[in-house]
Amino acid sequence: MKQYAAIKSLSAMAHSGRLSLLRLLIQAGDVGIGSGDLAKRAKIGATTASAQLLVLSNAGLVRSEREGRRITYFANYKMLGRLMAFLLHDCCANRQEICCVLNQEKAA
Repeated sequence: MKQYAAIKSLSAMAHSGRLSLLRLLIQAGDVGIGSGDLAKRAKIGATTASAQLLVLSNAGLVRSEREGRRITYFANYKMLGRLMAFLLHDCCANRQEICCVLNQEKAA
């Protein structure tokens, strides 16, 4: 991942509503969540959710599938994985004590 793409992804997540939507989609897994249900779960209006999902989509963090009038959104795990790999690439420098701390934070 190039630095520009990482900045675009991080910028898209740097908003309370967008981060909430993304986290809900990550939790939903491969099933995804319909746009209306997603807005309700995030406790935001449908129009606001749509605008926020567009930003996340443009950053490559989410994808959508349309079936008739229903739009289902999904987290883009491949892009999220690339972003995490980019962020952690130089972090550990093969130092196990740093990586252990990161793994402990994940478990907490």
